[in-house]
Amino acid sequence: MEGDRSPQCGLTTPRSTSVSSDPGVCLRDPSSISSSSGRSGNQLWQRVVVVGGGIGGSLIAKSLQFNADVILIDQKEYFEIPWATMRSMVDPAVADKAIINHTDYLINGKVITASAVDITDTDVITSDGRQVAYDYLVVATGHVASSPKCRKDRLEKFKEANIKMRTSSSVLVIGGGPTGVELASDIASVYPEKKVTLVHNGPRLLGFIGHKAGNKALDWLRSKNVDVLLEQSVDLDSVSEVDGIYITSAGEAIAADCHYVCVKRPLGTSWMRESIVKDSMDKYGQLMVDEHLRVKGRNNIFAIGDIIDVPERKQGVLAQRHAMVVAKNLKLLLKGGNKEIKLSKYRPTVSITMVSLGKKDAVAQLPFTTMTGFLPGLIKSRELFLRKTRKLLGLDHHSVFL
Repeated sequence: MEGDRSPQCGLTTPRSTSVSSDPGVCLRDPSSISSSSGRSGNQLWQRVVVVGGGIGGSLIAKSLQFNADVILIDQKEYFEIPWATMRSMVDPAVADKAIINHTDYLINGKVITASAVDITDTDVITSDGRQVAYDYLVVATGHVASSPKCRKDRLEKFKEANIKMRTSSSVLVIGGGPTGVELASDIASVYPEKKVTLVHNGPRLLGFIGHKAGNKALDWLRSKNVDVLLEQSVDLDSVSEVDGIYITSAGEAIAADCHYVCVKRPLGTSWMRESIVKDSMDKYGQLMVDEHLRVKGRNNIFAIGDIIDVPERKQGVLAQRHAMVVAKNLKLLLKGGNKEIKLSKYRPTVSITMVSLGKKDAVAQLPFTTMTGFLPGLIKSRELFLRKTRKLLGLDHHSVFL
């Protein structure tokens, strides 16, 4: 098992860096910073600042670390593979491979552990008062999340959640999207003796994809004795585990020893509403981007992931594709010297959507059909694409056995 490399919270110190040695100082003149590796002669590197260390931001930072002076700004010291989160609650051993310190893959850059609070024409302002200068900026803040700063603390949270789950005889899952369905199915598979109830306010599960996929997920859950209540909600402000009784909007009482809230989280863009990109945000809080994934009206600011207005499903695999396109474009721009640079275009795609149903099964929404059972489960559920994601971050020398 991979050991924890970050026992203390705070600013992450990379093993190799091309920026100021003072962790509290961000030089405002990027041209004064030269690379310590990867470039010949006296040519100076430009600075790329990435805000958000999720599935897309981490890949951008990793891809550009030997092409530019890269600074990653994230409110936590680690990257968490998002589609493994629910399985990590049921099986904490998964979390050890799904939670990766930024410095494990970003070996030639700098990580600032803070939140971004504003953007100017030249700097990103952080929650601890720093002004981080940039030549190019990538915004990849995804959805709002509250997580511990340290990998060690995050792993401990999963262990605590698992102990609570194991010692409970009944569990309530609130939310019937992919997160809620995967958590309920994992609990039902690993702990078949527990009473599992899933409450969803919509008329069907997995409302973001086709009816057949939602119906197949519903049939699977009920076959595992999961009690699914549709078109009902639970008042989250009144939720309490003290008495173990939860009242739904239909007046139905649910007895549960613990509960998990798996509802959609808000986009991580509210901090930009008064920034220089405020006019490039739509009514949903998404950043409007052009075909090259540049924020509209800005030549040196890109955005990727769930926060952009590209008309496609919001999926981690698509955020990775965004990152690859932007990384390619930035490498071209960083070379400079050619006013006719042809940037790569991102074309929205109809992707395959897979939702795990326990460790062996899954439901897959394909372009022309819907599948469920062992075959899609073989593709996703057993291993959750952990090997593939770690390989993208240059960590393929680690083996993963689930």
